[in-house]
Amino acid sequence: MTETVNIYDAKTQLSRLVDRAAAGEDILIARAGTPVARLVALEQAAPRQPGLLRGLQVPDALFAPLPDDEAALWE
Repeated sequence: MTETVNIYDAKTQLSRLVDRAAAGEDILIARAGTPVARLVALEQAAPRQPGLLRGLQVPDALFAPLPDDEAALWE
C-alpha cells in the first residue's frame, strides 16, 4: 500500500519512514499535495565475487607521459 506524506512530516519522521520503506512499503513524499518523490527499499545487491579481474593486463602505455599538446589541455 502506498501512503502519501507531506514533506514537512517526512522530515520530522524520516527514520520511521525509512524503516517502513525497508519493510517493503512505498511512501510518496508530496509538496503542497503534489507527489515529488518516492521512498522505496533498495534491492539487495549480489555479494562481491573476488577475482573477477584476475589476469587483467594494464598496458604500459597507460603510464606513458601525455604528448605536450594533450598535457597542455590539463593545465
